[in-house]
Amino acid sequence: MSTRLGPSDRQLPGTADRRTWLGLAVLTLPVFLVSMDVSVLYLAIPSITDALAPSAAQQLWILDIYGFLIAGLLITMGNLGDRIGRRRILLAGAAVFGAASILAAFAPTAGILIAARALMGVGGATLMPSSLSLIANMFSDDRERGRAIGVWTAAFAGGAAVGPVIGGVLLHHFWWGSAFLINVPVLAALLILGPRLIPEYKAPSTARFDVLGVVLSMAGILPVVYAVKTIASDGADAGVIVIGLAGLALLAGFVVQQRNSAAPLLDLKLFRNAHYVGAISVALVGMMALGGMSYLTGVYLQSVMGHDVLAAAVAGLPMAVAVAVFSIGASRIATVVGTRAAFLGSIVLAAAGNFGLLALTTSSPIWVYLVFTFIAGIGYGIQFSLVSVVVVGAVPPERSGSASGISETSFELGNALGLALFGSLATLVFRGHRDGWSFGDTLGETLHRALEMGTPGDGLATAARQAYVDGMHAASLAIGISMTVLGIGVFFAMRKPLTPWTADARTVTDEPQEGSPLPSTKCMN
Repeated sequence: MSTRLGPSDRQLPGTADRRTWLGLAVLTLPVFLVSMDVSVLYLAIPSITDALAPSAAQQLWILDIYGFLIAGLLITMGNLGDRIGRRRILLAGAAVFGAASILAAFAPTAGILIAARALMGVGGATLMPSSLSLIANMFSDDRERGRAIGVWTAAFAGGAAVGPVIGGVLLHHFWWGSAFLINVPVLAALLILGPRLIPEYKAPSTARFDVLGVVLSMAGILPVVYAVKTIASDGADAGVIVIGLAGLALLAGFVVQQRNSAAPLLDLKLFRNAHYVGAISVALVGMMALGGMSYLTGVYLQSVMGHDVLAAAVAGLPMAVAVAVFSIGASRIATVVGTRAAFLGSIVLAAAGNFGLLALTTSSPIWVYLVFTFIAGIGYGIQFSLVSVVVVGAVPPERSGSASGISETSFELGNALGLALFGSLATLVFRGHRDGWSFGDTLGETLHRALEMGTPGDGLATAARQAYVDGMHAASLAIGISMTVLGIGVFFAMRKPLTPWTADARTVTDEPQEGSPLPSTKCMN
């Protein structure tokens, strides 16, 4: 007979009260900022370049150091929150993020801005897993937890969508530092309201913290992410490939070390759960698809269709609205059709949206783009919300921080891989279509050369735009095929009913144990 968790370990079953839902609203603040901060910086880079004159290498680090550290620290910070307190690390991370935002806003040199962005990455890595894992403690009812996770996912999607719009407005009226200062009042609200509305949770543990696991995980993840991002932006060379392989070797060593650790950062028993593996796969491949599509269509709207940055950002809002709305409704959809069918349906929609982008031309009406990205957004919203539901539900509450760190790392790595793989495919096709013209390796460089040529360059610009659309079509086709393969894998992986976490927190088995609290079977089967 397994030992049940006591009242101090898990909230007793019941309906969440008004205070709990207000606490959820507070938890969405840092999620919104972390996602917004990635997209808003792309708009600010030209102004930052004019003000601080960074070198080419410094400009890349300004863009990338934030994502590198978030990806490398998510698993560590999720585990740390489980041990020292999730609210405590959430508020500490918010304070670091806020202070770093002020430093970034007033950075006098590129080097200081890079350091500030690194600190923001450290703070941001605490915010995602701690906020998601706190939901597992605040909402004991499975259906309410699903809706709460949907709201959390919608906040993440909303931040990514409105980031360019907010950034465009701020940069139109103020200096580039305003893009960072916008974080401060939001984080101040979190620091004031968090202690009052968000309960603390600290998992009981007497085992020593796995410091070696932290070192190996960061030493493996950072080189892999660096290699992927570098290949996406500059192409592959021997040095980058060696760095990537070294990172993979260290990650293999990390897995071996985790199998023998008394208190591992990564609970390898989770990967015996087919639903958990399926959810992580959806996070990885789904984010690859979204990251690749967002990057390629962003260039398409601006460089092919001629829209400015703000107009392109506004054109992305319908998809973001679809992601947000269907994130919130994902648990209700799963209640009606089941988790497996909801996953499969969402994957089909995401694939259909990407296949639909094959209809885009150099002169397509904007509604074609809006319709198919909206369809894809419905699919992404459902699947990303259900990923978090499955991940949180697959583990006991005291391990939800580390489990959330794994899923968030999959999202980060998926975004990087999407840019590298699908972006590289589009670039390869673009370069292969150059018949008699070779004025640059990118569409932007070629269009700049065509502009300098004046009227004789009109034909060059037209050919370059068509070559880019052909490359985008190749990537969209590859994304659609990848989503189709993912759907087939999910169909077979999730044939059995979802295995919930057992009341005995030490194991995650393939069958429910006696005394383990089951999620609502209608929703999770």
